[in-house]
Order: sequence, then structure tokens, then C-alpha cells
Amino acid sequence: MRNSDRMDQDLVDEIEYMEEVLSKSGFFSKSEIIEIMEDQFIEEEIDFSDFDVSKNTSSNENFSRLEDVFASLKDEKIVAIHNCGFDIEEGVADAFELFVHLQNNKFAVDGFCFYTFDDVEEAIWEEKLKITFGDFENDEAKALEIGKTVSKYLKEADFSINWDETINNQIEINPFRWDKSYDDEKEYEIEGAYEVYIK
Repeated sequence: MRNSDRMDQDLVDEIEYMEEVLSKSGFFSKSEIIEIMEDQFIEEEIDFSDFDVSKNTSSNENFSRLEDVFASLKDEKIVAIHNCGFDIEEGVADAFELFVHLQNNKFAVDGFCFYTFDDVEEAIWEEKLKITFGDFENDEAKALEIGKTVSKYLKEADFSINWDETINNQIEINPFRWDKSYDDEKEYEIEGAYEVYIK
């Protein structure tokens, strides 16, 4: 705990909010959540060792459908990445890192799609999920085709899509109730996307 024995209410609220988002995201184990929070609040000198992390009991119903769509996009040479970076800039950097890795291992890939942790947070509270897409050659026509393919696969899985069919805007699944449950048997992010793509 900090010098004063009581944390101020803003800090308490911030900690509770972060724990709830990390837990509801379904991407992190209890120990990972505590580790992330220790890093985030390192200057506060808080002991999180006995911190009570809320149990994620989500149904995984919507997420399973999304996961199936993402996996099937490899048939179109599109690598689809779950929880890719914190924001779009990080997500694009991660997608290109994965592209290089796939190319080096002789796998052909034309484009990418992903959502970030920012997008997950929005999905948790606002029940809509934004998907970023693009190609690896900075070819606008090709990028648009990638977007149309991703949109088509999502619609075929009965997702409701908001998108103006331009490369300037993300594809939005709306509504999308975020219901991912934690699964310690599965990898996500770029490691998980690589495994799915090469299978």
C-alpha cells in the first residue's frame, strides 16, 4: 500500500475498472491479470498478491462464431488476429511482424484483419466490435477486396455489419455482445493467429 493507508477513491475505481475489463476480455488468467495490474500500478506500491479477481463465466457463444470466421479466412489468404495490440497502430505493427514470420516460413498471405484490446473494451461496454483490415503492399484496391471478403464472411456467419465499404473505416459488428470465456488451452494474439494459419 502507499504511504497513506487508504487509497483515494479514484485509484480504487481505476483498479476495479481495469480488473473487470481484463477479466471480461477472457484473454487472461488470474495470475496474468494480477501481473498486468502490478505493472500498471507499479508506482502506487500496492500488494496485489491477495487481490480477488472476478471469475469469468461468459458463454462464449458469440465469440465462438467470430473465432470460426477468423479461422476460415485463411482460405482467402487473410491472417486474422484476435486481441492484436492495444490500439490500431500497435495492431498494424503486429500484423506486419506476423506477415514477415509467415513469409519466412514459406506461407503465402495477402492481407490481414484484427481487433485490438481497445476494440475489446468498447465491445464489453457498448456491444459493438470494430475490425481493422488491410493488405501488406499498400495497395488500396487490394485492401478494399480484403475488407469486402472479411465483411462477406462475417455476414455469412449471421453477424450484422455496419461498414461503408471504404478502406477509411473499420468494419463494425453491431450488435456484438462480448462473451469470451478464458481458455488456458488456446493461444491468441499473433502467436495464436500463426498457429491457426499454418494448420
